[in-house]
Amino acid sequence: MRAPFRFPEDLIALQGAWLQTYAELAQAPAGAGTTVLRRRLIALSGRLCTHPYWSGPAGRRAGAADLRRAARTAAGPGPGRETAA
Repeated sequence: MRAPFRFPEDLIALQGAWLQTYAELAQAPAGAGTTVLRRRLIALSGRLCTHPYWSGPAGRRAGAADLRRAARTAAGPGPGRETAA
């Protein structure tokens, strides 16, 4: 089955960086300096929201969940991610 959305590689990479930063922030111990991670997450969020891909047809916003799936698939298995048996 073909995915309903085709995302540009740079958008998938950007979402992958966002997911990685979010995971790092979630794993940071309480009291650890997380300012750099939080600022990176905010910057990546802004870049994701303003990517030219989203300026297309209005229905593209519905593809955000598919974008996250595509980024996770591109990243492959990692900590906290199981592979399908």
